[in-house]
Amino acid sequence: MTHVLSAVAWPYANGPRHIGHVAGFGVPSDVFSRYMRMAGHDVLMVSGTDEHGTPILVQAEKEGVSPQDLADRYNRVIVEDLQALGLSYDLFTRTSTRNHHQVVQTLFRAVHANGYVVAQTALGAISPRTGRTLPDRYIEGTCPICGYTSARGDQCDNCGNQLDPVDLVSPRSRIDGEVPEFVETEHLFLDLPALADALGQWLAGVEESGAWRPNVLGFSRNLLADVRPRAITRDLDWGIRVPLPGWEDNPAKRIYVWFDAVVGYLSASVEWARRQGDPERWREWWTDPAALSYYFMGKDNITFHSQIWPAELLGHNGEGSRGGEQGPFGHLNLPTEVVSSEFLTMEGKQFSSSRGVVIYVRDVLERYQPDALRYFICAAGPETADADFTWAEFVRRTNTELVAGWGNLVNRTAGMLAKNLGEVPAAGELHPVDTTLLERTEAAFGTVGELLRTHRQKQALAEAMRVVGDVNAYISETEPFRLKKTDPDRMRTVLHVAAQCISDCNTMLSPFLPHSAQAVHETFGRTGVLAPMPEIREVDDLDGGAPYPVLTGDYTSMRGTWHRVPVVPGTPVPTPTPVFTKLDDSVVETELARLRGEAGA
Repeated sequence: MTHVLSAVAWPYANGPRHIGHVAGFGVPSDVFSRYMRMAGHDVLMVSGTDEHGTPILVQAEKEGVSPQDLADRYNRVIVEDLQALGLSYDLFTRTSTRNHHQVVQTLFRAVHANGYVVAQTALGAISPRTGRTLPDRYIEGTCPICGYTSARGDQCDNCGNQLDPVDLVSPRSRIDGEVPEFVETEHLFLDLPALADALGQWLAGVEESGAWRPNVLGFSRNLLADVRPRAITRDLDWGIRVPLPGWEDNPAKRIYVWFDAVVGYLSASVEWARRQGDPERWREWWTDPAALSYYFMGKDNITFHSQIWPAELLGHNGEGSRGGEQGPFGHLNLPTEVVSSEFLTMEGKQFSSSRGVVIYVRDVLERYQPDALRYFICAAGPETADADFTWAEFVRRTNTELVAGWGNLVNRTAGMLAKNLGEVPAAGELHPVDTTLLERTEAAFGTVGELLRTHRQKQALAEAMRVVGDVNAYISETEPFRLKKTDPDRMRTVLHVAAQCISDCNTMLSPFLPHSAQAVHETFGRTGVLAPMPEIREVDDLDGGAPYPVLTGDYTSMRGTWHRVPVVPGTPVPTPTPVFTKLDDSVVETELARLRGEAGA
């Protein structure tokens, strides 16, 4: 058994999340975490809502509410949506907890004490209209290096170089298009150049392992080509106070979200351990050299997970060019792998809430089965290349693969068992066609499992569905429905083999399709929980803050279940009901019309 940290990017709490977001951070992390639990590992899956920074202030002002009220509202919306999608967090919390503030300040002090936080005067971007600091990501312009016209104030997504807003040619605010003013202000900077050699050595080890996706590794190495200190404070009154003399009482200086949000992986782990009544247990995932840690996000977040967060960890550990003392958390592990997905577009266009090119998670789940969305993301999502969500493809995959492929196999087999026998039969003499299928199906546990372990989820799902196709072909070839009168013993053997292989397929598909996996489990008379679901709990802040909802769950029943479980002869099989809902072709035009209506609103 290995301790596995599944660290999932923190959705920003300035609005509901759309399906492009969960295609990047949500579903891939859940599929991996569910599999690793089933493979026998001790998984800790953590995240929460990211609630600090200027975008929260901007949205709160737009809606006429306080930043805390805005964060409270969207924290709950996001928690409810991720629960409905079945994401099996051990703890999904938030960055406005007092626990998070304390952990961030403790880590900040350690990095500062080791000399990796330095004060500098810099030019900060200010909105002429409001006088408020503009976050780097809210400024766009032309990249001075490659000429890309939509570079952001923190980096150019085209060439991958780190930028400052003042570097941009023709900068403009993404909020309202105004030209920002640049004024001198003192800030604290994370001294990335002093940590660059250590980061390079870490990435060299990563490259030698061959585990990372090439696009993620290449992007990460490019970041080191032009490394410079990065500001980690802002002129704001919303966020975490800077825990240094002369700074902590300044009402207009806060640790910026870039530094604080990634610390959330650690603070959430600490909070989880405290809520378990074992406050030091988080160390099993963070300071044990044998523990593994996987960070899931979209590609626009690579910088923060392969450079900023590892730099913070190295600074805390005293492992940069200036040396230093190990911080109070002990020697913290660097990421084992940064698992970044590419972008999901919608009907050929980039997601944009402001332009109406969007469909929110809640809207999909109100109209369609959650496993239909999960299936599409796993089968056709942006794993290693940008992908496009279209309603036509969503309907096609749901109907031809889920309904006509897997769902039909489940229903017709269960239907034959219920009608002819009422139970799972014992097997008689096995024919070569039976043993071949049984061996092929059982062998798929190894193939699918290895693909899931190495984050090749599209291939893993395709392999599992190939086995589903083999079982369908077996039913068509053996025709058990014709054997009741001519050879009832053979019919019982065929249906026993089919039930066993469907059980195997259901286990292999359960990380992808947990809602329907439980339904299939029960269709064949199985008891207990095959695919545990997260639950929402209302909790008190551990340190006296306001109550809030969290996502959590008990997933211990999954541990060590990635293998064949023999079906039990005599198990009653009731008359089945369809597991998946077939979609009418009219769904496509209905949804496109809805999209056009929203886009024109």
